Order: sequence, then C-alpha cells, then structure tokens
Amino acid sequence: MYKQWLASFLIAFAPLALTPVSAQTSTAQKPATTSAQKPASGTAKPASKGVRTVEIIGTDDMKFSLTTIEAKPGEQIRVRLVTKSAMPKIAMAHNFVLLKKDTSQLKFVSAGVSHRENDYIAPEMKDQVLAKTDMAGGGETVEVVFKAPAAAGDYPYVCTFPGHFQAGMRGTLVVK
Repeated sequence: MYKQWLASFLIAFAPLALTPVSAQTSTAQKPATTSAQKPASGTAKPASKGVRTVEIIGTDDMKFSLTTIEAKPGEQIRVRLVTKSAMPKIAMAHNFVLLKKDTSQLKFVSAGVSHRENDYIAPEMKDQVLAKTDMAGGGETVEVVFKAPAAAGDYPYVCTFPGHFQAGMRGTLVVK
C-alpha cells in the first residue's frame, strides 16, 4: 500500500515542475444531494425508469467502491463520485471516465499522464471517452449523466489520475 501511494504521489507531483503556479488551482463541482442506489454486493443493478443514480466512493486506497454497474441499453445513468481523502487534491484526486468498448485502458491512461490540464486525458484519446467527470479531491463530489450505449457489452471505466488505474481503480459498465 505504501509503495502504491508513494508511486502515485511521485507521479502526481512530477508535472508540477513544468506547470506554472497560477495554473495549479481549480474548483470542483458540488452538486445537490439526491437519493442514490448503493448496492451492498458491489454491483449496481438497472432501474426500471427515469435517471438512475449510482454513487461510487474513491478513497486513498485507489479503488472504486463499485467495480460493476449493470445497465439496460439506452438507460439514463447518473454517476456520482465522492472522494474521501485527507490528502491535498494535487496528491490524491479521482475521476470517473467511461470508455468505448474496445479501448485499450492501459494505452489510454498512459497517454494522459502528462495532461494534467485535461484531467489526465490526452487530447488525441478524447474520442475514446463516452462520459467523464472532473477530478474530485477529498470532500468533493462530481457527477455525470449519460445514456448507456445501445450495444450490449462491457464498457470499462477508469480513474485517470496517474498511478490509480495501475493500482486497480477501474470497473466495468455491463450493458445487457
């Protein structure tokens, strides 16, 4: 755990050497609170109608609290990501990025390492993103509403903060 944290910390601060101090501040979206589905099994099941809210928690262990979300084709889903961390946002932040079905996750996150200004998403890889949130530091909540793809299949989601994917911060949207 310590080695993972240290690697993440070092990767996170590497871009600071190249980033002006004036560009190192940002604000996070803090949406209104509504009811969320939090299944005990680690899998979010499809809802019958309307927009379904799925809450995912990200912590300092660099894992999503929910690694499988089940959805019906075309279902409206709101993913709310809550970050629980005592570390500064520059050292520990999380996002939710849903990717196209056949995207190489490792290639995607590796290409984004030097693109902190774009939430670690390389501009040339943006066409692989189906939905995404902003980065959320400790105590912050971000969310995105999207329509599940019409085609059945497994769609990966990842955190793009450097080192987090490699530590296991990923999951799957299963459309069936």
